[in-house]
Amino acid sequence: MDTKDLLKKVRKIEIKTKRLSDHIFGGEYQSTFKGRGMAFSEVRQYQFGDDVRFIDWNVTARQRDTFIKVFEEERELTMMLIIDISKSNFYGSDSLFKNEYVTELAATLAFSATKNNDKVGLVLFSDSIELYIPPKKGKSHVLRIIRELLEFKSNGKSTNINAPLKFLSNILKNKSIAFLISDFISTDYYNSLKIFSSKHDLTGIRIYDPTEQNLPNLGIVDLLDNESGTLITVNTSSKNVRENYVTYFRDKRIEFFNNFKRTRSGTLECCTNDDYQKKLLQYFKSR
Repeated sequence: MDTKDLLKKVRKIEIKTKRLSDHIFGGEYQSTFKGRGMAFSEVRQYQFGDDVRFIDWNVTARQRDTFIKVFEEERELTMMLIIDISKSNFYGSDSLFKNEYVTELAATLAFSATKNNDKVGLVLFSDSIELYIPPKKGKSHVLRIIRELLEFKSNGKSTNINAPLKFLSNILKNKSIAFLISDFISTDYYNSLKIFSSKHDLTGIRIYDPTEQNLPNLGIVDLLDNESGTLITVNTSSKNVRENYVTYFRDKRIEFFNNFKRTRSGTLECCTNDDYQKKLLQYFKSR
């Protein structure tokens, strides 16, 4: 993709997702994800109906009149987008590849955070960490994130969910909002999930293509495994082969939901022919 085409695509995604975050998700995002607590703002004279627990006795004694402490919510938060860019995410049977769907969804989340003056950071991973962009504020920063999601070329093939969770557990000092977006074709990531979610507000978003749910009966075909790069000859007319595939897909799905449920983390599942706007809105409201 040349620079001109890239900028056009970034602009198209910006227009679509910024409108969504401004008019649909802004308020839902703010009400869903709270700040770190209450911070002292000022003192003012006591008024009828004020909570007596907030009386500032030192100031009251000096001024010989009753004053109370005024607090305001510490609203600023950090959102981390943790996104799988392994080869299996560059697949699509409809109008969008999984990675294109993820880019739009992630951009909507990022603009929602920016509207509320929160920082946004990005981790791209496959079997290892491929790119880390530290959290910052502002529209230009979000546009950089969108460009990386569209243009970054992965060196890895497989998916290792442990890699980004361990990496961020070591570098994030304060509690953050984190969205882990992947097809979750990975194994043995529960312990890393448990450690990370004990400190951060984590949501897993599982993305899949509609054709990945079943293996069609097409006879003997050569299939390319995107993650390993291996060409595999498969007899799709075999009932056992098709049933084993369905079982594998189902088991990965169950593993995803069970792992996140056990760690009390949020979950969201999106097929690439789903309306992610509705999915996100339903998720925010459910919280």
